Formats: sequence, structure tokens, C-alpha cells
Amino acid sequence: MGNHGGSGVPLVVSETGWPSGGGMEASPANARIYNQNLINHVKGGTPRHPGTIETFLFSMFNENQKESGVEQNWGLFYPNMQHVYPISFN
Repeated sequence: MGNHGGSGVPLVVSETGWPSGGGMEASPANARIYNQNLINHVKGGTPRHPGTIETFLFSMFNENQKESGVEQNWGLFYPNMQHVYPISFN
């Protein structure tokens, strides 16, 4: 971005995640690996911009009122507040 006049623009990961069910390769294990690796990675920033990258995970809760399948299964928690899989933000 620096080559195109955007060196002062902050980097934000606006929405990312991995489904824990309802589709191919969608499992609690794969969702945990993806999200944990993402958290670990964004804590270090980039070579040119060290420090934490502001990141928004999709989604906080599984949404049991959406269409069945993958759309229901993006959350870190079930609607009853139980973890879908363990994850660490430390």
C-alpha cells in the first residue's frame, strides 16, 4: 500500500472465520485451528506495521435461526453461551 500512497492507512481485518459444521471441511477442529492461528498471527502485526491488527471474527454466536447448513455454524459459542470449541485470546 505504501507504493500507492496508502502508507498511513491502518490495516483492519473486517470479517473472517471458519464454519464449525454444515459443509465440507467445516468442523469444530478446523474452525479452532483457523481462528486460533488467525489470533496468533494478528497479535504480531506486519513487518512494516508491528503490533496488533484490529480483527473482527465472524461470528460470536452460532445462529440457530438461519438456514440450516454452514450459515448457522460460524460462531465461537452456541446460543446457550457454551463454547463450540476452545480458543485462547491470550
